[in-house]
Amino acid sequence: MNVLASLLALGLLIVIHEAGHFLAARLQGIRVNGFSVGFGPALLKTERNGVTYALRLLPLGGFVSFPDDDDDNDQSIPLDDPDLLRNRPIPQRVLVISAGVLANLLLAWLVLVGHTAAAGVPGDPAPGVVVMTVQDGAPAAQAGLRPGDRILSIDAQTLGSGESAVRAAVEPIRRSPGQKLELEVQRGEAVSTLRLTPADQQGTGRIGAQLQVAMGGGSRPVRSPLEAISAGSRQFASLFSRTVSGYASLFTDFSSTAQQVSGPVKIVEMGAQLSSQGGSGLALFLALISINLGVLNALPLPLLDGGQLVFLLLEGLRGRPLPERFQLAVMQSSLLLVLGLSVLLIVRDTSQLTVVRQLMGQ
Repeated sequence: MNVLASLLALGLLIVIHEAGHFLAARLQGIRVNGFSVGFGPALLKTERNGVTYALRLLPLGGFVSFPDDDDDNDQSIPLDDPDLLRNRPIPQRVLVISAGVLANLLLAWLVLVGHTAAAGVPGDPAPGVVVMTVQDGAPAAQAGLRPGDRILSIDAQTLGSGESAVRAAVEPIRRSPGQKLELEVQRGEAVSTLRLTPADQQGTGRIGAQLQVAMGGGSRPVRSPLEAISAGSRQFASLFSRTVSGYASLFTDFSSTAQQVSGPVKIVEMGAQLSSQGGSGLALFLALISINLGVLNALPLPLLDGGQLVFLLLEGLRGRPLPERFQLAVMQSSLLLVLGLSVLLIVRDTSQLTVVRQLMGQ
């Protein structure tokens, strides 16, 4: 049931992202001829008002298609039709391309504000940090850490509370690759000591667990809608800044960060773990992945929305579009790269699942 909830959440995020592109185009009177969730052959397909809606075989994303991108474009639409996307001014095309990212960020903000309004404002941070997710086979799992555990101290050094506690936990782990650490861990009402040895990744310690601020057990109802907006916005800003920092580290410290990149299988597993913690965990998963999807698509890489914005920027500087043959070559090579990376991540993450390791006798 938890896996199903995370799958439905991922599907919703893809639909929201593509709906952003779709609505931004339709509201400006730009022609659209397709709205697809997934890639590959269509499993379900219907056509309404000249738009083909499809659910496709490979659930690795989605796309909105336009007549000017279709080699079999209806000859009744002249190439100079002002309602074709390519014939619209650059600011209108920028809005269409960036609308998917904006839709995901808006959804995350609404989820966090709505959850705050419904569940109340959390109490003051509790001592220590909470283990949100644990990768199978990672040092954290081998030491016996589980999602929901609260780490109170490392090597007899109390972590404190709040964001400073997260930093106090991460720093000794990062600077202690291959060295044994002693953790004081609270699970329920019981407190025990675990010994953990961070893995050595290019001189940096990694344990394969996500740590978050430990919130107090209680919460109080919000006093007004403005307080819900304020508290939810703070949560959004915190998650957004961490996500941007994480993607930035891919460029500044790629060798030690690449192992932390997750594919769809690992994302679903993380969603199942968070969903098992109830509605609050599912809301956090939905917001976190929605922010990640938005930031990822904003990266200036070919095939992503950010890459398309770079093409538009170059077009504005040149005063004319880049050669179609060049754009097509970049897009095709990027598609092969993305599909290859997706398959690699799926194979890697699937091999790390507990049930697969048990079947293989590991």
